[in-house]
Amino acid sequence: MTPGLKIIYEDNHLIAVNKPAGVLVHDDVTGDVTLKEMVQDYIKHRYKKPGDVFLGVIHRIDRPVSGVVVFARTSKALSRMNALFSARKIEKNYRAIVWERTPQLEGRLTHYMIKDNAKNKSKVYNIPKSDRKKAILDYRMLSEVSHYIMLEIKPTTGRSHQIRAQLAHVGSTIVGDRKYGYRKFNQDRSICLHCRSLSFEHPVKKTPITISADLPTSEIWRLF
Repeated sequence: MTPGLKIIYEDNHLIAVNKPAGVLVHDDVTGDVTLKEMVQDYIKHRYKKPGDVFLGVIHRIDRPVSGVVVFARTSKALSRMNALFSARKIEKNYRAIVWERTPQLEGRLTHYMIKDNAKNKSKVYNIPKSDRKKAILDYRMLSEVSHYIMLEIKPTTGRSHQIRAQLAHVGSTIVGDRKYGYRKFNQDRSICLHCRSLSFEHPVKKTPITISADLPTSEIWRLF
């Protein structure tokens, strides 16, 4: 198995990994080895599959973010999972560590976003316009340790950098997220955002499933 690859769910249709921060889900201009390639290598060697291994990318989380990533092992599972994501029938649960408190201990953030592709950054606005996409997330404060605050985040929509940009917009920038205004990088260049779980109806078995990923073990996460 590929060193460091943490498989957290596997059947004939889906495979899920606890992605470490710093790893790309899918290829980009850097040419760095991707999570998809690691999982394909794992399947190829474990099941002694000759030739290319099919693996469908269903969703992505940002490179500096850790947590649950699910891939499809068949084209049927891929198309059905894509439909679930499009219909917003996937319940996403994140953990974030921020420095400044959110406006309330729990609540809903509704904003309107534009992706700046040149800067790979999203801009957040309070007022809707035709070129802005609606972004919604629910949050609640879980605990506070040494001025750090852990939040549970449940995004309804799936905009680019949504959680990072929306929290920064209300003054609660994620620890380590220099792109959105935090004062310094984390030592490993991660940000303190983790996809804790995904819950959905299995695309083939039609049974409820929740896939969970343990929190990172770096010093700041260990505070909680």
